[in-house]
Amino acid sequence: MPMNRPATTALAAVLCLLTAACGGSSDDDRTDRTDGTSTTTTAGSKSGYPVTLDNCGQSATFEKEPGRVVVMNGASVAEVSTLLALGLQDRIVANQQSYGMSEVAGRAAAIKALPTGDIKVNEAYDIPREAMLGLRPDLVLSVTTYGFDQKNGFATREQLKQVGANSYVSPQGCDDDPSKMTVADSYQLLRDMGKVFNAGDKAEKLIAASEKNIAAVSEKVEKAEKVKGKKMPKVMVLFSNMAMGGNDFSSVFAHGIANDILDRAGGSNAFENASKSTFADLSKEKVAATDVDALVVISYNAPDPAAYAKKLFKEFPQWPAAKNNTYVTLSDSMYLGPSNDLAVEKIAKMLHPEVF
Repeated sequence: MPMNRPATTALAAVLCLLTAACGGSSDDDRTDRTDGTSTTTTAGSKSGYPVTLDNCGQSATFEKEPGRVVVMNGASVAEVSTLLALGLQDRIVANQQSYGMSEVAGRAAAIKALPTGDIKVNEAYDIPREAMLGLRPDLVLSVTTYGFDQKNGFATREQLKQVGANSYVSPQGCDDDPSKMTVADSYQLLRDMGKVFNAGDKAEKLIAASEKNIAAVSEKVEKAEKVKGKKMPKVMVLFSNMAMGGNDFSSVFAHGIANDILDRAGGSNAFENASKSTFADLSKEKVAATDVDALVVISYNAPDPAAYAKKLFKEFPQWPAAKNNTYVTLSDSMYLGPSNDLAVEKIAKMLHPEVF
């Protein structure tokens, strides 16, 4: 998928609010976030409503379960994947998100089958204001505040409220700084959607299963690290065939959720010090001068990410990764969303096969 500046901004921005408790009680349940915002759940009737979320400085109250949900693109799949994981696909009237593949069996096909609203998207591959209002949504999901910016031709959160639609910005999307994102943000997105759709129990079960899987992997990784003397393989994480800056390698992760996933899998980011932001914009010389023990290639609608990995190995044969053919291709599990445990497991098996 060709990526221009607006689309790459949305991609680099990404998803999720830090951990808050789930479910209702007779009292308000409030969790303060590290970025200064908070999530508030107000318990009401036995149905679980009304529910109020404080999201990026705005309050949204849900009197009932949303039935007409629009998922904006934002170069994300976190929001649509979260809804699918919670079994809420029938609430979606228009979805613009897709990575073209998924680590979860059947998910890519399920996303492809969702309605798009027959929208003519704008230059950012997203839904312009008039088209959005014409969809008559009662909830609009955006990965960042960019998706509600009037300057970008989008419906603002206030304009949506005027037509009876609530809006939600995913965690770390308030200040457009995904460099702080962790796996906990993926859990927060699940919890928030669980509250909004009265599916808190299912959200907690998904989170518990993910945490259990990651804990089992981490236990094996600790054994491997003891054997290897705590050496953490250096991993390069980047999108397949994607340009986001001016250099040869501009879609290389330096910070964000990728680093949290690598750490849990027993690895470290080879380019963590190359940038203070989420992505590093690197020259070929910088990449060549860095020892890369393993490669993680993320597919964003790329037909053959494995071919891209092999292309890099031919270009940089001096890498330990190239000499040992050490790579894995991933897609939605490596980014914000409900399946980070799969990325942790797959990367750990690549880095420490002897303990699996």
